[in-house]
Amino acid sequence: MNTEWSRTWTYFDGDWHEGNVPIIGPRTHAAWLCSVVFDGARAFEGVTPDLDLHCARVNESAKKLYLKPVVPTETWIELVREGIRRFDGNVALYIRPMYWAEKEGPWVQAHDPESTRWCLTMYEAPMRKPTNGFSATVSPFRRPTLETMPVDAKAGCLYPNNARALFEAQSRGFDNAVVLDMLGNVAELATSNLFMAKGGVVYTPAANGTFLAGITRRRVIGLLREAGVTVVETTLSYSDFQSADEIFSTGNYSKVVPVGRIDDRQIAPGPFYTKARELYMEFAHATALKPLAAR
Repeated sequence: MNTEWSRTWTYFDGDWHEGNVPIIGPRTHAAWLCSVVFDGARAFEGVTPDLDLHCARVNESAKKLYLKPVVPTETWIELVREGIRRFDGNVALYIRPMYWAEKEGPWVQAHDPESTRWCLTMYEAPMRKPTNGFSATVSPFRRPTLETMPVDAKAGCLYPNNARALFEAQSRGFDNAVVLDMLGNVAELATSNLFMAKGGVVYTPAANGTFLAGITRRRVIGLLREAGVTVVETTLSYSDFQSADEIFSTGNYSKVVPVGRIDDRQIAPGPFYTKARELYMEFAHATALKPLAAR
């Protein structure tokens, strides 16, 4: 096992393998032309919230990149459960099902859908502690539209753009970047979806086809509304966030965490963030023992 990586197990070609398994070669289409999709779920504290939705979404992403989603959702779920048993139950895990193309088609740029391969990789990944939150600033880089990139899929080719937004923000002393769409409205953070609260109302950018409206985002919107909180999905400018009473993010990797500083302005974690995180964690643990199909 390569000790540079956290403990990892990958299901590939009919068996479990420990460590960072070499599964892509220099001729693999995905390695140089990025015909790869994935999804991410979490296992922590004995729960796997919305695992079924994440496993279903990777199959939908595959279709949108003209890959063949050959693994039924139920099979993904059973493999995840099998994989979890290979780890210490006290450690948080990241769960990543993937599809990619092995061979090129008649035109090199397009892959051969019949060459679709897949794996499930799971590894130890601590959850981000919310504490007082992270800092963010606006990025000079923007989100593409569906006409230019497959923004309706969780596709690997989208992430270098988010990565450069992160690198640029970090070069200026910030943890994360607020990324705008091509019209100059707020789309998301470089790593997750974004919420703000002002005047007793929670707001989040409307899903306008320029960013992936996440599963955790949708879950938090529903939980807040069920609790009587007004949540508005709308067009938001960066100045709206600069003047917000509080800001928080949602995403699979860290679930619900606060933004503690936007530009030079400190923002304390507020009551809507606190409620959103509490409601999400209550949901996660309440659904732990229920059949996934019943969620």
